[in-house]
Amino acid sequence: MAAIAGAAETSLGRLPAMSELDLHVDAALLALADAGLSLDDVDGITSAVHNPVEIAHALGVRPTWFDGTSVGGTSFLVHVRHAAAAIAAGQAEVVLVLHGESRRSVVGRHPRPMPADGMLGQFELPFGVYGPPTMFTLPYLRYAHETGTTLEQLASVPARQSEWSHGNPRAARPSLASVDEVLASTPIAWPFTKLMCCMVSDGGGGLVVTSAERARELRRTPVYLWGSGEAADSPLVSQMPDLTRAETFERSATAAFTEARISHNDVDHLMVYDAFAHVPLYGLEALGFVGRGEAGAFVADGNTAPGGHLPMNTNGGGLRYTHTGMYGMFAIQEAVRQLRGEAFAQVPDVEVSVVQGVGHFFSEAATLVLSNQEVSA
Repeated sequence: MAAIAGAAETSLGRLPAMSELDLHVDAALLALADAGLSLDDVDGITSAVHNPVEIAHALGVRPTWFDGTSVGGTSFLVHVRHAAAAIAAGQAEVVLVLHGESRRSVVGRHPRPMPADGMLGQFELPFGVYGPPTMFTLPYLRYAHETGTTLEQLASVPARQSEWSHGNPRAARPSLASVDEVLASTPIAWPFTKLMCCMVSDGGGGLVVTSAERARELRRTPVYLWGSGEAADSPLVSQMPDLTRAETFERSATAAFTEARISHNDVDHLMVYDAFAHVPLYGLEALGFVGRGEAGAFVADGNTAPGGHLPMNTNGGGLRYTHTGMYGMFAIQEAVRQLRGEAFAQVPDVEVSVVQGVGHFFSEAATLVLSNQEVSA
């Protein structure tokens, strides 16, 4: 079994003095310090968009295993899963899973091209579908039509998550937001308003993944990887099997729950990627926590808010805490904090946390089941 032995985030927000390479390096050093390890202990490294070999070179690490899988915001969940497999196979002992992104300040930012001869360039961009708001809103409107989900229920997602981030000095949006305030914020693309969309920030994070045996010898409480899954489908929103369901979520979560041998009743804490307000609604349904069309009311009624029976996105999520463009690293970081008992808005007695990531526009998904308890084989 693998475990997360170190975890840390860089500074967040507007960071014009740091390039994306700087953010990767800073995240690596902070995570290693958290684990009580040094660069000499590292033999594996991962990063998304950026070549992991470039990051390793900047750190002075000569890895024998690396992974540059780049599938949007869920890349880092995939990296943890791949690192665990490499460790189990004896291909690596200590893997750095790294993220650094200068989305707000655009310093040293690698280009994310959308070539005209690519699938997006040929089949969606010519029809005016460009960027997340326009790619997400049409499918969501169909979902709302089929399920009867109201605008107020959609707005309750950021409103409820603001109850978790309220007062957190690291959160980009640390104030409370009511449903009325969310609905009254600047229109972006119908029906999304500004507060239904993530903010744009700079930042990074790092994880140290190693074997459970090695992690137990280190300074921090290990966070064990009980199970994981990944799934992929069409790279185009228009070619998704069903625009109103996150089928990749369902497949990756089923694999992770099966490997971890848990049921929904075992989950104490949940992180669902939330670049936009509707994603947690899709996620709650795809993961099987609620039935079809029940997610909106479930969130609006406070089940995922402080005091609710399924605490979700307890850092405020990408809608309230931070969002560098690829948010999955920060969802894992919050799960680790909750399992260590050191979160800003700590949930009592968390033993099992599930992290659900999304890549691009439901094209890819990955799920991690994490725990502060080691399970027997």
